[in-house]
Amino acid sequence: MPYVCLLLSGAALLVNGLATLGHLPRRDAAVLSLAVGGTQLVLGVVHVSTAGHAPADLLTAAGMFLFGITYVYSGLDALLSLGSRGLGWFCGMVAFCGMQLAAAWLGSDPLLAVLWLCWSALWGLLFACLALGAGRLEPFAGWSLVLTSQVSATVPALLGLAGWWPAGGFVAWLAALLLGSLFGTARVLARRGPKVPRRASAGKPLPAR
Repeated sequence: MPYVCLLLSGAALLVNGLATLGHLPRRDAAVLSLAVGGTQLVLGVVHVSTAGHAPADLLTAAGMFLFGITYVYSGLDALLSLGSRGLGWFCGMVAFCGMQLAAAWLGSDPLLAVLWLCWSALWGLLFACLALGAGRLEPFAGWSLVLTSQVSATVPALLGLAGWWPAGGFVAWLAALLLGSLFGTARVLARRGPKVPRRASAGKPLPAR
């Protein structure tokens, strides 16, 4: 179930990134966010009910709920024109929680720790854009969502579903270098491309958020 949630997040992050860049209507991304978020919340409840109460199981469930609530909140924010400030502050809190989850996973699953750092950075960008009014960062946030969505979510999800989840620090370092280069590429593309006009309802991606 966690890998299914991760696979759905890859789609939601990509579509929300494209919406942030103005390539898709916000309402389209909002509908997908509601569908993905609602599914993740249901899967999270099922996971808690069936997987037991070991620390790893609870950490996994926490991540599923953080992503699910983010997507549901994002979808409602766009559809109801809530203004995005509350969503932005929520993203800030989730970014902080994501860093704690990264620290918690570092010893047992370094790759997952790296992925949580990536997602925390995405949530942090949304916090800056939506809560702090840093609209100039929207192109960077949009490109970051688009470029990292498949590497941080879709590809790991497919590997996990196939039973090939990478283990060990070497793979984690490679992932960190690749994701870091994607953030750098996003910054370059954001500077070259046209500025994204500020919207009243910016909506979240990513997965989380």
